[in-house]
Amino acid sequence: MTAPTLSYRQLLRVPEMRALLLATVLSRMGGRMLTLAIVLYALAHARSPELAGWLAFAVVAPGLAISPIAGALIDRAGAVWAITADMCASAACLLALALVDLLGWASTPVLLSLTTLFSLTSPLSTAGIRTLLPRLVPPEVLDRANALDTSIHGLTDIVGPALAGLSMGLVGAVPTFCAIAMLYACAALCIGGVHRVHVRPGRLLRVRLLHDAWTGLVRVVRQPTLRGLAICYGLYQITWGALIVLVPVVAARHFGTDSGEWMAGLLWAGAGAAGVIGALSVGQLGALGRERRVMAAGMVFTAVATWPVAAMFGVAGLVVGLMLISVAAGPIDVGLLTLRQRRTDPAELGRVLSVSMSLNLAGIPVGSALAGVLSTWSLTATFAVAALASLLAAAAVALVPRQHPSGRA
Repeated sequence: MTAPTLSYRQLLRVPEMRALLLATVLSRMGGRMLTLAIVLYALAHARSPELAGWLAFAVVAPGLAISPIAGALIDRAGAVWAITADMCASAACLLALALVDLLGWASTPVLLSLTTLFSLTSPLSTAGIRTLLPRLVPPEVLDRANALDTSIHGLTDIVGPALAGLSMGLVGAVPTFCAIAMLYACAALCIGGVHRVHVRPGRLLRVRLLHDAWTGLVRVVRQPTLRGLAICYGLYQITWGALIVLVPVVAARHFGTDSGEWMAGLLWAGAGAAGVIGALSVGQLGALGRERRVMAAGMVFTAVATWPVAAMFGVAGLVVGLMLISVAAGPIDVGLLTLRQRRTDPAELGRVLSVSMSLNLAGIPVGSALAGVLSTWSLTATFAVAALASLLAAAAVALVPRQHPSGRA
């Protein structure tokens, strides 16, 4: 007999799910605002797409490099502690960014240093949230919970960029950075509402931290599913990393620097709305057992939407392309999350998810840095490179095995 499936409303009634989701909304809102705000800041103050690309790189890449250590900390100290620590550190970095701008100390080395510090603790919350989620819901509704989680990304993609663009355009960098810091502080308070998730660490507490980190890295590299997901999704994220820089650059060139700031926010907000539709639709239809096909189809769709649609038809093409790319992102993300969680040992979830997520997201800083450099030469060629990355990602889905080594789908 088939187990009953929980609705989205029933999922929200799972104990402590609301506290986790509220903290997730606030922290991702802050991250999404910062991703756009730091690019707009570089374009407005230095008028340099190249600096914008490197700042976008610094916001993500350093944290990816230390993700194995972050994952070991999550397993040893607990996901709630890890998320709280990152939220507090992120708020402090944003206040520091506001201070250096206020004092006129915002040189390139200072900006790169502060964005790097922000990045270093980020894996604690990104992996911590994804570690808590499968421990709060029954396994048979994990794909629907992941769809809800992915739709939160879409929600923050609507509100976050719109707020960042409007705030940077209307009140400037200092109030914007302070507002983002406040979001992280509120997220730290909310995550304190998750009390009842206790996982017995067993032998993990008797081994050294660096050994834990190395074990997590080796586990991801040797596990065929996680290795395949890291390759295909990492390539796919190069497209998104490039768009982080391309959208504000295109907006600035068409509307001017001042109007381009809020226009870039609106463009990303519309893309976020489309992403919510894609995520909730795949959660309603179900992707269990079809994740590989769903991911590959979505990546091919993304490539076409990036080039020629977004690249060759001006601002109108960029708007339509972003909508299509975001609709495809929901099914791709849900397929990735469901496969990764179902094929990971729960006792190693923190270490494995931290490393796996960081490898999966490695394409974002690479794409941002490439777009920052290439966009000064040719926007069309930059879009073409971004599209090629998604096509390669679709082909690389074949590296993900059809079944877990245990025989499970």
